[in-house]
Amino acid sequence: MMQNEEIKELLEWYIMAGVEEIAGDSPFEAIQKENSAPALSQLTQIRKEISTPSSQPLRKATTELAQAMQNACQSARDICAKAQTLQDLKEVLSGFDGCALKLTASNMVFGEGDEHAKVMFIGEAPGADEDRAGRPFVGRSGQLLDKMIEAVGFKREECYITNVLPWRPPGNRTPTDGEVAVCLPFLKRQIELIQPEYIFLLGASAANALLDIPDPISKLRGRWLEYCINDTQKIKTLASFHPAYLLRNAGQKAKAWVDLLRLKSQMEEDKKA
Repeated sequence: MMQNEEIKELLEWYIMAGVEEIAGDSPFEAIQKENSAPALSQLTQIRKEISTPSSQPLRKATTELAQAMQNACQSARDICAKAQTLQDLKEVLSGFDGCALKLTASNMVFGEGDEHAKVMFIGEAPGADEDRAGRPFVGRSGQLLDKMIEAVGFKREECYITNVLPWRPPGNRTPTDGEVAVCLPFLKRQIELIQPEYIFLLGASAANALLDIPDPISKLRGRWLEYCINDTQKIKTLASFHPAYLLRNAGQKAKAWVDLLRLKSQMEEDKKA
């Protein structure tokens, strides 16, 4: 029989790996009896406790899991603040064990490009090709992104390209809120160190995470947004479709092209000013 501490550690690994539901030891009927209430999944309860404060007494195990997530986020913020260069940040990220995605990924995928780039492209997470290569946007999506960048007169090596998450979620699943929260400090520190003049967000997930807004990409794209490093430092930001989405929906490429032209036009105007 597993001890309580072992059970707690196992549940913690599951929730950080993105598991959202668990099955009971015995089968259940499709239709519950009139007076029976469905039991709330322990994992679902843990996720609620992480995101929503409660005045009710909490079970010790789930409370400790929520605290572990908070501690991981705080640890990420603390070590990011000490990194003075991108190389420093890459090294501390490599040694960071606060995100379980590291356990299932083949390689960490850090950002790459000009450390003084004016434009920073940010996606959601590495895919299978990126996970194998340890580099961002090198698969089919990356090849399309390269063509998009070149089409408006940029070069990939002149930009900086990265993701919200440095590790690939298993099966390319959608990252959990906890995974995004733990990894976000590393992205924000990259932005602080690079100090780009413009940010181009690839897809709703990246935009939602960095800007902390829930709007779909259809509402976010087509207008200038702002990313605030602090009260005095603001970066002009655009959101557009992720290249992977464009590969599946070629009809949307024209809108992405308009977004890139908007970026180029603004850069030219700012240069003249």
